[in-house]
Amino acid sequence: MRDHDPGWLALKDAPLVLCASFVVAEATARLLRGRDDVTFVVTGEDGRADEDLACAQYLARRAVEAETDAAGFLQRAGRSRAAAELAEGVRQGVHPDDVTLCLELDRFPFAMTASTEDGLTVLRRQ
Repeated sequence: MRDHDPGWLALKDAPLVLCASFVVAEATARLLRGRDDVTFVVTGEDGRADEDLACAQYLARRAVEAETDAAGFLQRAGRSRAAAELAEGVRQGVHPDDVTLCLELDRFPFAMTASTEDGLTVLRRQ
């Protein structure tokens, strides 16, 4: 996300910004637990990307119910338009395994925080 993108502008004053995905879901949900001031910003397809919405909805539920079943959310993301375009090679510069890799639940044990440093958006392990 670039500093001038609407998604980033919506978050510029937030005290904590997380870049979330299925691969860091548990660590992200853990940081969200007990917070009542959470806002999800879906940046794909002008806020309508079904794979992003599925992930946000899963994280929202998992932050409240740690034992939430991911299967339906992962299937929905895997059937999204973006996933189909990646699998069909419509989008340039991607690897054929991108969709499979993006849907590996809890592959990494950390969350990713985003901040602006010297005018650049920087992601760090949390």
